[in-house]
Amino acid sequence: MSSVTVLRIESAGDRASALEVIRQVFCEEKNWISTVQNQIPDELAGNTGFSWFLAKVNGRPAGVLRLLYDPSFDLPEEYDVQFMPGISIEKLKSFGRYVEIGRFMILEEFRRKPRVALRLMRAATEEVIERDYSHFITDVFEGEANSPLNFHTRVLGFEVVGKHLFGELNCSSTRIILTLDILKLYGRIKDSRSRIYHELTDGLRGIFERKAALAQMTRG
Repeated sequence: MSSVTVLRIESAGDRASALEVIRQVFCEEKNWISTVQNQIPDELAGNTGFSWFLAKVNGRPAGVLRLLYDPSFDLPEEYDVQFMPGISIEKLKSFGRYVEIGRFMILEEFRRKPRVALRLMRAATEEVIERDYSHFITDVFEGEANSPLNFHTRVLGFEVVGKHLFGELNCSSTRIILTLDILKLYGRIKDSRSRIYHELTDGLRGIFERKAALAQMTRG
């Protein structure tokens, strides 16, 4: 059985491995960026504004995920963001504390192994809830090959809050803006026997229960 491990990128070697994953997926396969030169900062250790994670399969780099804490909601006008009815920036802000998921990618040869993506999400979720953040926000491309839109919405419970046509990546597909209430997700799946949900929450039950109890006390 393949061994899937995930680590927080802090060393120069792991940074180089992650950049190679980005190069293969975003430069060569997707042609969304022209160079990986500035994708990951040289200095990562001790930075609390963002986190990068690297997944490996049997020691081989397989996937990457970036977290950006407290993302700005001052979206550039040229992005032409359109929110769903009843949604506004101020309403989104009122829901909780956000972390943006970005640069989430798996090398093509490992995409048939859902554990790679789930282990990355589990590592990200653990760090986020430990730091008292409550929501994920992310963009996915509509209609793009290998788009995770259906997985995010049908399996994980992300909700569509808006869309925009333009962004930093060189892609003509519409960007769908998704948000996820992390504790709400846990409440929905905690008693499920699904392997997918077990993989996502394995080892995190204690953290979730503490955060859920604290949230209940706060509301009470």
